[in-house]
Amino acid sequence: MSATISLRSTTARSTDATLSFVQHSMIIVGLMLLLSTLKPFVSPGADPHPAVLAESTTALEATPTEAVKAVPEVLSPGLQRALDFVSRRYRVAPEALVPVFEAAQSIGRERRVDPLLIIAIIGIESRFNPFAESQVGAKGLMQVIPGYHLDKVPQGSGDQPFLDPATNIQVGVLVLEEAIRWRGSLVAGLQHYGGAPDDPDSGYANKVLAEKQRIEQAVRRGPGAHA
Repeated sequence: MSATISLRSTTARSTDATLSFVQHSMIIVGLMLLLSTLKPFVSPGADPHPAVLAESTTALEATPTEAVKAVPEVLSPGLQRALDFVSRRYRVAPEALVPVFEAAQSIGRERRVDPLLIIAIIGIESRFNPFAESQVGAKGLMQVIPGYHLDKVPQGSGDQPFLDPATNIQVGVLVLEEAIRWRGSLVAGLQHYGGAPDDPDSGYANKVLAEKQRIEQAVRRGPGAHA
């Protein structure tokens, strides 16, 4: 009787020990699985997943470039032919003329002024030299006198706005529009722009319009037109 009880007691203790071992093992395995799941979130200084890091780095590198990237002005075929003609006529590298023609096209569209008229004025005034300066202090492509037209300079144009091609053209077109309104016609406005409003025989307006006509003819003739 006592032997049977002792055997049963031993068997029970063995079973209890086995169950306890299994329970502890399952708890340990569960804890390990839980820790492996939480590790990316709770480990201090842990690196993110390589794929996420690559994606975020690419986004950070791409965003500033796209944010500050200026959208280039695509020249019309006619203005591109005009650029080729002007490059040969004035012996100026085409690459140097591109921003001038882009500004003339953009500002001309905005102000409803023929870009070829703007180009013709630039040819007569400065021969496409953005740093040209006259004896009376007129500066840049369209030979604008800073002391008279500071009110037309856009905000944030820098310390030397009249030497910047786009700003100079913008101000020059505003000066031309003002002169045309004051004088009542294109020819009289051009004379005023050229500094000889009361002397139509000085020929400034004729020079500009003749130059515009030469450029227009080159555009109509197409690629390879001689200067």
